[in-house]
Amino acid sequence: MPQRKYYRKIYQKNKKRRAFLIFKIIGIALSVFLFLALFLFVYYAKDLPLPEKFTERQLAQSTKIYDRSGEILLYEIYGEEKRTWVPLEKISEDLQSAVLVAEDSNFYHHFGIDPRGIARSMLINLKIMKPTYGGSTIPQQLIRSTFLSPKKTIERKIREIILALELDHRYSKKQILEWYLNQVPFGQNTYGVEAASQTYFNKSALEVSPAEAAILAALIQAPSRLSPYGKNKDDLLWRKNYILDRMVKKGYLSEEEGEKEKEKELSFTEVLQPIKAPHFTLWVKNYLETKYGEDFLREKGLQIYTSLDWELQSWAEKVLEEGTKINKKYNANNSSLVSIDPKTGQILVMVGSADWYSPDSYPKDCESSEGNCLFDPKFNVATLGLRQPGSAFKPFVYITAFKKGFNSEDKVIDEETNFGVWGDKEYIPQNYDKEFHGEITLRESLSQSINVASVKVLRDFAGLGDINVGLNDSVETAKDLGITTLVPPYYPSMVLGGYEIKLLEMVSAYGVFATEGLKVEPVAILKIEDSDGNIIEENKKTQKRVIEKEPTRIINDILSDNQARTPMFGPNSPLYFPGYQVAAKTGTTQNWQDAWTIGYSPSIVTGIWVGNNNCSPMAKKPGVMLSSPMWHQFMEKALLKFPKESFEKPILIGKYYPRRRCD
Repeated sequence: MPQRKYYRKIYQKNKKRRAFLIFKIIGIALSVFLFLALFLFVYYAKDLPLPEKFTERQLAQSTKIYDRSGEILLYEIYGEEKRTWVPLEKISEDLQSAVLVAEDSNFYHHFGIDPRGIARSMLINLKIMKPTYGGSTIPQQLIRSTFLSPKKTIERKIREIILALELDHRYSKKQILEWYLNQVPFGQNTYGVEAASQTYFNKSALEVSPAEAAILAALIQAPSRLSPYGKNKDDLLWRKNYILDRMVKKGYLSEEEGEKEKEKELSFTEVLQPIKAPHFTLWVKNYLETKYGEDFLREKGLQIYTSLDWELQSWAEKVLEEGTKINKKYNANNSSLVSIDPKTGQILVMVGSADWYSPDSYPKDCESSEGNCLFDPKFNVATLGLRQPGSAFKPFVYITAFKKGFNSEDKVIDEETNFGVWGDKEYIPQNYDKEFHGEITLRESLSQSINVASVKVLRDFAGLGDINVGLNDSVETAKDLGITTLVPPYYPSMVLGGYEIKLLEMVSAYGVFATEGLKVEPVAILKIEDSDGNIIEENKKTQKRVIEKEPTRIINDILSDNQARTPMFGPNSPLYFPGYQVAAKTGTTQNWQDAWTIGYSPSIVTGIWVGNNNCSPMAKKPGVMLSSPMWHQFMEKALLKFPKESFEKPILIGKYYPRRRCD
């Protein structure tokens, strides 16, 4: 008995000694582990960037070009990263929840890393013998994509964990989630949920449905492989349903809502890089690239607010598309339209060529491999095309005469006239109707577009008896009004539109008539803001008087006089708007290459050109038949957007400049 007690005592003593030894070993092991962990933390952390870099870095953001309302996106300019930064409150709760259940369901409960997730991924990797699954939390993903290499190594993983812990310690969960949702890639060069929502569903991140949110969350795992435009769309839809089930399980959706969302048929945006008002928008883009540089536009997230009126632009595109189809029977295959606000110079509409989007229209009827085509819808006739304006040039000559003291009631003799030798050939112009009208007023001559009488106006009124003076002075008038393309030598055929001019310049010049002599350079951009909303460029163009009021009032009075033009055009021509005072002038080149109509009220000026890109002749139809119907159709709707205004009546004989002509 005493011996048993002795051995029991020895056993208890040895047991305590072993327990102590075990605890000692464990303590030493823990100390070594903690020392090694601290050593590794210090070793790998010493060269890591601080999390404060998140607040200092500049993520590339795409530049957006809008219409004048700021609500219609015309185009987006981006480089490798198409991104629009939005705060968390501009991202729907459904989208936030879908991303959380897909990428980090324990996000709001861990401290930067999820030990259970890491352990689970390690077991899976050991099972498949490949480092495939990382169990990374959102902070870890954010750190990896911002500061570290995507290469899977133990060293990178340690760095990732260390910095994720620090990130979670320093910043709120909501801040980290906002950074993540604005940085994560979604494919198609798209980064961040706002750009992804716009790219795939043409709506903001605040507007996406739960099913659409699940699609976006699904893309994060493998943006390229799961693209809705690729061969693995079924895999994307399967993962979408999986995420919806997870949202139900986590309480973000009810079972009924989840099933309903899974059954929804989703529609993806077909055009990955849409463009609206293409000729205008690309013209603006070219200006921006010239001034700011392509890299700046692709990265700095500028907001470009243009002068374009999208409602009128879309109407003009429709009018020209339909009208050009009708004109093709007259071998007129293209058309272009520009409309501006004459008081501000703001370009409201620009259609450079008809039917940009037609699938079978580019190129069409080419006569050579170098693009000698009847119709090229990608060419911007409005800003690049040099076209002869025909009789649409005549108002520049008549207003030169009115500047010199003449008025609409002065008389000119319309008769066959030899104006001498010009360019080794006698110049004996003819009228469109092949008739002469005898003694007529300048009002009748301009309103009815009488050719011979107009050349006499150039010589006897604008030139005071010297045709060269009339030419030079009329050219100076045109230049004062904004025409830049006239080059010498000048011939009398100029009054009939024998020199080439751009449509945009013609419309802007007619705008000087509408404003009674005040000129504003054409304006395409209202303002430019940086990504923080600071204005870096703003339109501050103002009106400048380039001609006195009275000559313009005479022009307006003549061109809006429907009765005066009736003998040539009829009482109900496309130039006439019952109840509105609208001034208008047509133009047709003598070789039938170009047909124009330009007209205006005090509030809007619109010009249209019809013809062929390769300058081949159309059927022998005047501008009033080919261009005026489309012009009238557009103006009929456009006039409704502005207050009804009338032109001021001119002061007639003896109440303006003293006469400079010997009677």
